[in-house]
Amino acid sequence: MPPRTLASLAHALGAAPDVGAALVALSEALAELDRGASVALLTYDERRGLLAERLLPLGGHTDRAPLDASMEHLPTQLRLGIMSGGRFVDLADRSSEVSRLFTLTLPAEGTLSLRGVRVEGYLPAVLALTEPRKIFGARVLDRFAPAVSLFELAFARLWEREAREEAVHTLEEVTQRVHAEYVRKLGALERQLADVRATPAVGMPAIAPPPVAMEMAATQQAEAVRRAERRAEMLEQQISSSAAQLEQTQLELHRRGETLRQTSRTLYLIDRVLSLDAAANDPRQLVDGLLALVGDDMQAQRCSLMLRAPEPNHLYLAAARGIAPHVMDGARVRFGEGVAGRVAQSRVPLLVRDVRDAGTHPLLHDQYFTTGSFISFPLVYHGELVGVVNLTNKANASAYTDEDVERVRLLGLVIALIATHAQLPERLLDVIAVA
Repeated sequence: MPPRTLASLAHALGAAPDVGAALVALSEALAELDRGASVALLTYDERRGLLAERLLPLGGHTDRAPLDASMEHLPTQLRLGIMSGGRFVDLADRSSEVSRLFTLTLPAEGTLSLRGVRVEGYLPAVLALTEPRKIFGARVLDRFAPAVSLFELAFARLWEREAREEAVHTLEEVTQRVHAEYVRKLGALERQLADVRATPAVGMPAIAPPPVAMEMAATQQAEAVRRAERRAEMLEQQISSSAAQLEQTQLELHRRGETLRQTSRTLYLIDRVLSLDAAANDPRQLVDGLLALVGDDMQAQRCSLMLRAPEPNHLYLAAARGIAPHVMDGARVRFGEGVAGRVAQSRVPLLVRDVRDAGTHPLLHDQYFTTGSFISFPLVYHGELVGVVNLTNKANASAYTDEDVERVRLLGLVIALIATHAQLPERLLDVIAVA
């Protein structure tokens, strides 16, 4: 997919008011790749374990239809692959059967692929991609992956907003219900107390009752007052508990709002670097923009981008900020040596969370790292290693988390895509050699 299409898709997804509009934008991007392919979104109800609704883009709007379908009939390995998200799972020979179950239109001899869309550990939806079967050329699902990653960012933002609105609405209902119950019970208690206090005066005989009768009446009044006080105390505890729940919910809403802000910023930075890729011819300007994309988004005071060198099993330093001044651009690192070399060799992200333990980490002897929480992430595109991005010394002195690694994964996909299409590893080396 040309960068121009990715940039326009990022703009459309950023402006989408709801999930349906975002799905329409994704469908238009798919049409640029293959007009015979189609995409649909299946909402997933984790409580019931069912796909609840099918959203299908049709001519600028979204057709919604109830589904109530289960994925239990799929083999366990396929089902787990779909629910884990992050990639499309090809249903191959089962494409026709599952398409009928999900009321999707499958091209003649076409295939169906499903991909779970995960947000903060939840599975709110599944993307369904149908495409004609091809004998030659790359499949649509491989070329469609960058666009889907952008859609997942927009979906997370919209899903968070809908969840927040639903939580606020639920809180308002609960608060109103608790307040109404409080007023009702308080009124009933006041009436009971008034009745108890009025009983002796109303029922007082002309002749004073025997001492035993007076003592029994006093005991009954005391018991009625005790019960009324007990009910008032229980009601006050219920109100205190509801207030604590409301406070907890407000904290959760604040946390989700912060996540939404970060996601929106990530989408903005991706749009900015895609625009830079479309306009910049200077490889140095482009690589600095790619490093700024991930470094600014992850608040890394020290970061570096290493690209694949022409020598076998080597990386070279393409761009950096905050590292020692004697470390020059173009410096080589062999696979298996230091942090970046080991990550390049294993192609497995490395995360050190605890800043206190980072000082004794055996990999911190690498010349491109300082002590502190850090992330080293491999950049892979279509199975080929493009480079490694290193992030450390977070601006607010906090530790990186698994959520940060997931955000780097999305940013890394964009960096690997742009670096490959722009032939950045080869072109940048020529510029460094001249300098």
